Amino acid sequence: MSPSKPKPLPLSIDPIQKRMARAQFGALCYRVEKGMVQILLVTSRGTKRWIVPKGWPEDSLTPAEAAAKEAGEEAGVTGKVKQRPIGVYSYEKHMENAESLPCIVTLYALKVKKQRDSYAEQSERRRKWFSCEEAASQVAEPELARLIKAFVP
Repeated sequence: MSPSKPKPLPLSIDPIQKRMARAQFGALCYRVEKGMVQILLVTSRGTKRWIVPKGWPEDSLTPAEAAAKEAGEEAGVTGKVKQRPIGVYSYEKHMENAESLPCIVTLYALKVKKQRDSYAEQSERRRKWFSCEEAASQVAEPELARLIKAFVP
């Protein structure tokens, strides 16, 4: 009996909207404390729900570099970002004075080396370290929760 291939997880975006989806790059910021992996989440600007730092592509940056830049701006952290993504997830970005925008986020692991006290978006966001299990339970997107639960540095 041959091992079966893992079943691909569908992105939770309506098939018609998938054609209109926008790409974003996100950072799964982590550290290891006393042998335990911790994940850094930040609050979104509008709804204040827990999310990972993420943003739009930038012409002069690779996707991994763009994710790392967002981690610096949104969470005040720097570190070593892996160039290979750990997965993708989808969500609906609620735009001010517009319909929501379907987004597909490619997620990159970033091992945090430094956490600054002062950073670009500190007045707009909170940041907090969680265990993987706690972080997965805090985020609203089921696909992101699965990526966090399965994450092994």
